[in-house]
Amino acid sequence: MKFTNSPTIPLKVGDTTLTLQQDNGSMHVGTSVWPCSLVLTKFIDRWSSSSSSSPNYSTILDFRNKRAVELGAGCGAVGMGVYLLGLHDVVLTDILPVMPALKHNLKKNKSVLNKSLKIAQLYWGNHSQMKALSPPFDIVLAADVVYLVETVRPLVETMRELVKDDGVVMLGYQVRCPDADVLFWETVREFFEIEKVKKEDLHPEYAYEETDVYIFRKKKVNNPIINEATTSDKDGNA
Repeated sequence: MKFTNSPTIPLKVGDTTLTLQQDNGSMHVGTSVWPCSLVLTKFIDRWSSSSSSSPNYSTILDFRNKRAVELGAGCGAVGMGVYLLGLHDVVLTDILPVMPALKHNLKKNKSVLNKSLKIAQLYWGNHSQMKALSPPFDIVLAADVVYLVETVRPLVETMRELVKDDGVVMLGYQVRCPDADVLFWETVREFFEIEKVKKEDLHPEYAYEETDVYIFRKKKVNNPIINEATTSDKDGNA
């Protein structure tokens, strides 16, 4: 379900209001504003300000000297939102057919952004396009990006490739396709530790029953050489 059929949606971030224009008649899902992008943006907005900082999220939402990339940026709500909240090194990515809608919204909000944000074409799993982004990033952002089974593995692979070993993936999520949902969580658990944000920690005006926010951190990978040496030592001392 789309957030609204209105062609334009106002979104207050900090002291600024973004104007998001969508095209619900388009054949591409990325040209509509979906609830997850608003929920994720307003969650970040709630806890990134000094007046309402939370010990649970203070480190993650300390944007000083950090770089971020948004996957499936669509109309650009999350990317523009975090920029307004102080994450000034952010690149918004999506596939070629969605680029006109993304560019239009960036242009529409240029007066409040006071800058032309960086954008890039990215098809998940395309290594040359990922390399061109100069990873790794401290933060990978994504909202409402799990809806096709065939894109699940490329999506998770892209998250792994782009995020730093000590970075985080912040995901706005809603079940769109049951089969994609099952495969996504099976795949994510292979590579990431998963933290589900409590409903009470979401922005009270943007806490929808069917929409959640997750934080992923890369699982620590044991060095096989170290493990082998440790095993040999243990055997030798037995």
